[in-house]
Amino acid sequence: MGSNLGSAGLMLVNTLVNIYLFVLMLRFLLQFSQADYYNPMSQGIVKATQPVVAPVQKILRPVGRIDIATLFVGFLLKVIVITAIFQIAGFGMPPLQGLLLAGIAGVLNAILKIYFFALIIMIILSWVAPRASHPGALLVMQIVEPIMAPVRRVIPPLGMIDLSPIVVFIAINLLDSVVVGSLARAAGLPGALVGF
Repeated sequence: MGSNLGSAGLMLVNTLVNIYLFVLMLRFLLQFSQADYYNPMSQGIVKATQPVVAPVQKILRPVGRIDIATLFVGFLLKVIVITAIFQIAGFGMPPLQGLLLAGIAGVLNAILKIYFFALIIMIILSWVAPRASHPGALLVMQIVEPIMAPVRRVIPPLGMIDLSPIVVFIAINLLDSVVVGSLARAAGLPGALVGF
């Protein structure tokens, strides 16, 4: 009974950290897509992540649109939590190489999940509220646009039908299964610790 509660507690901690990692990567993608910084939702995400990102930003400056500090904080958070869960569960220290690969896989998984959910929201909005001006809707469109625009140049909309989201969904699933899956398997750690 106690061990079941202990593992449930560890999984709860892992889930909460994954949610915060999701918010961190959302911050990363907001800067990458040059989304509206003054959007109320952008401001909320920045405020939620600023305490952990600001100290690292003094050392790791952004490179163009890529916020290295946020990526590093997400990676470090994932590595620390996996190590802590291993220690608390009594498995000792996980192998360093596996830990580093799991951290990279966790960050990539969070980024791909954000794009996946943002695409679903974008598709639903295009059906029910194509001209939505809600701050959340605008933010979703701004996040998705950098990955949709290159695909739309290759596959333009056919009248009212836009096939580009299907191509992007396939690309996301391929990246998730091939790249993230390979990194997670190479890490040799339980999949639940690596991603969502």
